[in-house]
Amino acid sequence: MALPSALAEIVDDFSGLADSDKVTMLLEFANDLPDIPDSMHEEAMEPVPECQSPIFLSVDASDPSAVALFFSAPPQAPTTRGFASILHQGLNGASAPEITAVPADFFHDLGLASVISPLRLNGMAGMLGRIKRQVAEQTSGPNS
Repeated sequence: MALPSALAEIVDDFSGLADSDKVTMLLEFANDLPDIPDSMHEEAMEPVPECQSPIFLSVDASDPSAVALFFSAPPQAPTTRGFASILHQGLNGASAPEITAVPADFFHDLGLASVISPLRLNGMAGMLGRIKRQVAEQTSGPNS
């Protein structure tokens, strides 16, 4: 499986943990999700309806060698924020080809299926799918 090194490291960190520690680590990631820049507004971001909580994301692939990701997720949705933070820490700054090559089901390797509901895992898949689609759309133009 070809994962960008930062995302591979996160997957590796989760794989060595007991289930209870995986939940703790996910919640720690939730606290690390950066705020969106003041110049960015949630209304201009893409919603992720697969998530049970209102989450929005934006991708800037104007530099395909270092894609920028932005997420807005409410603090009262720690699982969703944790997923967004994992994707941010694992993919922000990665190249467009690295991001589009991430397997759609990589999150199964985090080992969260035993502690997080399938509906919530579907939200993470929704986030990744939207990121990959936005990257592909932004990098497949006539000048790329």
